[in-house]
Amino acid sequence: MHQEATLIATVAVSFVFAAVLGYVADRLRLPPLVGYLMAGILMGPFTPGFIADTGLASQLAEMGVILLMFGVGLHFSAGDLLAVKGIAIPGAVLQIVIATLLGVALCSFWGWGLGAGIVFGLSLSVASTVVLLKALEERNLVNSASGRVAIGWLIVEDLAMVLALVLLPALAELLGGHASDALAHGGGLPLPLTIGLTLLKVGAFAVMAVVLGPKVVPWLLTLVARTGSRELFTLAVLAIALGIAFGSAAIFGVSFALGAFFAGVVMSESNLSHRAAADSLPLQNAFSVLFFVSVGMLFNPAVLVKEPMAVFCALLLIIVGKAIISFGVVLLLRYPVGMGLTVAGGLAQIGEFSFILAGLGVSLGLMPQEGQDLILAAAILSITLNPLVCFAAEVAHKKVHKKWPHLYDGYGRKRLDVLGRELEKNRLLGEEREREHQLEMQKLVETFPLFAEVDEHSQEELLLLFRPKSALPGERVVRKGDRGDGMYFISSGAVEVRVNGGPVALEAGAFFGEMALLSGGRRTADVIAIDFCQFLVLERRDFNMFSARHPALRAAVSEMARERTEMNVMRAKRAKQAEQHEPSTES
Repeated sequence: MHQEATLIATVAVSFVFAAVLGYVADRLRLPPLVGYLMAGILMGPFTPGFIADTGLASQLAEMGVILLMFGVGLHFSAGDLLAVKGIAIPGAVLQIVIATLLGVALCSFWGWGLGAGIVFGLSLSVASTVVLLKALEERNLVNSASGRVAIGWLIVEDLAMVLALVLLPALAELLGGHASDALAHGGGLPLPLTIGLTLLKVGAFAVMAVVLGPKVVPWLLTLVARTGSRELFTLAVLAIALGIAFGSAAIFGVSFALGAFFAGVVMSESNLSHRAAADSLPLQNAFSVLFFVSVGMLFNPAVLVKEPMAVFCALLLIIVGKAIISFGVVLLLRYPVGMGLTVAGGLAQIGEFSFILAGLGVSLGLMPQEGQDLILAAAILSITLNPLVCFAAEVAHKKVHKKWPHLYDGYGRKRLDVLGRELEKNRLLGEEREREHQLEMQKLVETFPLFAEVDEHSQEELLLLFRPKSALPGERVVRKGDRGDGMYFISSGAVEVRVNGGPVALEAGAFFGEMALLSGGRRTADVIAIDFCQFLVLERRDFNMFSARHPALRAAVSEMARERTEMNVMRAKRAKQAEQHEPSTES
């Protein structure tokens, strides 16, 4: 096959295999992701038949992670992150520490060194973003308190892994490995300086995301939306998501997923966030499938035959060990049993960061290749079994509630209520912002029934295109003979149009200035405000662009302009006849 066709072949075969095996898995009453993983295994280098480019597949899968985290961020707010920090930060840190210590103990039993144990334990301690979100979405828990806590927990895990990826090369020689190429050639920094620089970069990224992002990103999105081009808007959404993700990784050293998440959080402050979410959803779904396919490609089934007990132990640590740890930590922090079970089930798997850590550990000589194979095998099995783990957590949830109702209802209730109030306040703020936006659109249609002919997206576009303008009583709004610069819609107040046949009063809901725009000529009358007026002005370029996409609206405006022209001509004739009649009467 030609080299230039490798990307097309990888994407095409991945989607075909995933669609077929996903359907088969669904018919067998299994989660579709099991079919996606099997598709990857069949396409991987360890099974006969077609062998896909694993490097390309992993990069495409990374796009899926980016888009998925971006979508989560669009429905998340900075307030939600702050609300769950009291449980997410200590919970994630404690789980990582305890799981890593268990990994060190397991590797010590196998005769591996401390460095291998740390890499192995860290790899098993961090959950997969994609798997957790899929599990929460399937159970409609993304917007629940438990779902918010699980996502916040995962964000803290990602931040911790960013620090681990920076520190491992610096500590490699102390842990029994060898220095990375950069350190070996004198390019490394002292350990305290490395840690300080990493924390500084992450802090700078957070400051930019929280302070600068909410001002720049919504402004850019509004600027693009004003063009009226839907494909350009979709392109801008993807450019912001992928651009911030790549920039955050290249400049600040954080993960692609974390950068994309914060891009979504920043964009959620815009009134266009729901439109951005709808436009990016199909790509999120398609590329997240490639994530599971790429994971399957890395799996070597032979490890199940060579090291079955080692795989079982690693899987036991992930599913049972991590579940018990996260459940215990949630209870230790005095939060409800139900939340503990949800978090435990969702985090009882490993994914993308585990592969990165394992590869780094092998390259630094800290962990043998066998360790990476075990991590990949455990990841595949934990992802496959995660739906069953989540189902088991739901069953335990119901049994605990039935057997110990007082304990279930009472334990952690106080802290849950505090957290619930904070999340509810954030939700109400978001709903209030959305309600104000909907009322603004409703008012637009009620005031100007003409716009009822266009769809909701077009009404939103109009709100972005309009330029607000006001005028004091007696102020000249339009001067006769001037070039037509825009069409004026009266939101409140009243104006007087001074035509030859006498002044014509226009009140709220009316518009003027369309004749010069349609004809391309000059203004034919003065327009004077007769009380305090508020206008929505549609400039010439925006009017031409919008009306070109809505011919029915342009036809309606043209018809009204024609009627007004005829009325003005009739008024002028009557006025002239009256002038001619007055001298004859006097004589």
